[in-house]
Amino acid sequence: MTLIYRCQIELHDSLYFATREIGRLYETEPVIHNYALCYALGLVDSEIYSTTVSEEHSYRYFCPEQVPKYEPHLTALNQQGIYVTPGRSISHSSTLNTWKYANNNYHVEMEKTQKNIPSFGRTKEIAPESKFEFFIISEKSLKLAKWIRLGKWMSKAELKIDEITKFEHKNGDFICSYLLNPLDVMFSHQVISYDVVNMPPVSLIQNIKIRGQYYKLEEIKIGEKYYKLENIQLPACMEYRFRAN
Repeated sequence: MTLIYRCQIELHDSLYFATREIGRLYETEPVIHNYALCYALGLVDSEIYSTTVSEEHSYRYFCPEQVPKYEPHLTALNQQGIYVTPGRSISHSSTLNTWKYANNNYHVEMEKTQKNIPSFGRTKEIAPESKFEFFIISEKSLKLAKWIRLGKWMSKAELKIDEITKFEHKNGDFICSYLLNPLDVMFSHQVISYDVVNMPPVSLIQNIKIRGQYYKLEEIKIGEKYYKLENIQLPACMEYRFRAN
């Protein structure tokens, strides 16, 4: 059984992570990587996850080193049949913040200095009330928290989930207007054309012409009402894949 959920996030704090660094400007692209969403949604820290990942790779209680463990963490979601797409902006605005710090060379090995030169940097963040959208494809029913945390500042965001009640499983050429992780889709599909969104740890793609199996989403339940959907198509058979070392 395949279940598809449409998820929307509304920010209640400004969202910051460094998509790109331009001199002293650290810019946040209005895109949320699907790796980040898996952690924010609590899928990595679920009870099922803790039984499929060794203590060596667990961040549940203690993180001994600042080294990401994407492959063992997200491979556990493959085993559970859960896949989260990257989040795209529905509506957003940005804020520019300036931070300052002083040159504290005199704190290092008692180094003498006659100057205390201030320095600065800027962060371009996504403003509160901005909204994002993504999908979860799952082999089982999911219950997720209403409030989640995102980004470097652990910004608060509200999560709304609606189930896709009617969709078709098809095969052939189609257009996907949503963001995708190329590593997760290029193994099972033929990607014909796309635009790149550069960001770490894996750049994403959008405006994609693609060939292979896909879901055509037709109806969604919001509250107690059902609404028709048009021109929403997502690749089927997606799972987390990683570059060979």
